[in-house]
Amino acid sequence: MSLAVTGATHEGERVGLRVEDGRIAELGTGVEAQPGDEIMDGRGTAIAPGLVNGHTHAAMTLFRGHADDLPLMQWLEQRIWPVEARLAADDVYWGTRLACIEMIRTGTVRFWDMYWQPGAIARAVEDAGLRATVGAPLVDGLDPGRSGDLRDAVRRSLDELTGRGARVSPALAPHAIYTVSEPSLAWIADQAATHGLPVQIHLSETLDEVERCVAEHGVRPAVYLDRLGLLGPRTLLAHGVWLDDDELDLVGERGATVVTNPVSNLKLVAGGVFRYGAARERGIPVGLGTDGAASNNSLDLLQDVKLFALLQKHEARDPAAVPAAEAWAVVTGRRAPLLGAGTLAVGEPADFLLVRTDVPELSVGDFTADLVYAAAGGVVDTTVVAGTALMRGGVVDGQEEVRTRAIEAARRLGLG
Repeated sequence: MSLAVTGATHEGERVGLRVEDGRIAELGTGVEAQPGDEIMDGRGTAIAPGLVNGHTHAAMTLFRGHADDLPLMQWLEQRIWPVEARLAADDVYWGTRLACIEMIRTGTVRFWDMYWQPGAIARAVEDAGLRATVGAPLVDGLDPGRSGDLRDAVRRSLDELTGRGARVSPALAPHAIYTVSEPSLAWIADQAATHGLPVQIHLSETLDEVERCVAEHGVRPAVYLDRLGLLGPRTLLAHGVWLDDDELDLVGERGATVVTNPVSNLKLVAGGVFRYGAARERGIPVGLGTDGAASNNSLDLLQDVKLFALLQKHEARDPAAVPAAEAWAVVTGRRAPLLGAGTLAVGEPADFLLVRTDVPELSVGDFTADLVYAAAGGVVDTTVVAGTALMRGGVVDGQEEVRTRAIEAARRLGLG
């Protein structure tokens, strides 16, 4: 299968782009369509890399608007977890499909997901055409006696996710240090090392989490994870709001990745801001995530990247703290290799966007700065993953059926 994009611009020049077998075969001036190519007219658009959502809970689109304006633990314990206990695989499938529609519409081509029913998530990702790293949340309620159930959950999860092909890859996903016991965390570290699997975990999202860790274990959260063998180059730390200097030194030494989720943190009042500048000084890979639609409430990374950049400038009292080009590198996953982002280059996976240049937001000025500071997801015209157009002209095939089925699932759960 081959595809040719004609008439689009890239880095200010009019170019052509050809795709063969899901990879970029040619990109540049003078590149033209070849016989047999599917031709995509890119006039009035610019080619841009796809966005990478480094942390979310996709099926929580079903919870959007259900439990707003509450602190984190009250939100989780009283409003979210009781409903999640009733989730069926079909609910998760349609909630994830709805999330995929939203991500396709706003330019995300790959995401890292932590949620229940991983087999249903994987099926939804494959049916939507996106890419995802998926892990079922692992929880034993801090009870080592339930560690056997957690281990069984890991085995089931890996059975459901292994062998899915290039679009879906498995991860281990212990929920947090306040929901998983020490023996279980140590076992997860061993399994990750044995099988070469990435680990994603919520860490240092709130000050209360840090204080509890110090009281119970005598060390701060990152040190605690390291002690258990869970801090390394395959580790993704979601949030990291309260990491101190010593912890950031350790995270940098171990090569772990931090994914910041500024909108969710502000909405749930995490009480601080991830120290991106300090992380950058230590060479820590950093990505951007939306978190779930129950706590953001949007999956539009083009909205979140602006807030990320402005928040960091504000905290640093320096308007140059995070230049637009750097923020763009973060939201496209290029500052965090673990996230699996590609690049717009020959031989790379054909995951890219066609962004409308005829809209007011992108009509004048520096293109990257306009994307970061002026645009939202509505500027995305076309989303391509592995050489297949998942959206053209702002239209995603099957969108209405997905929306209808997701609404039905939410109503069954008492969320509609």
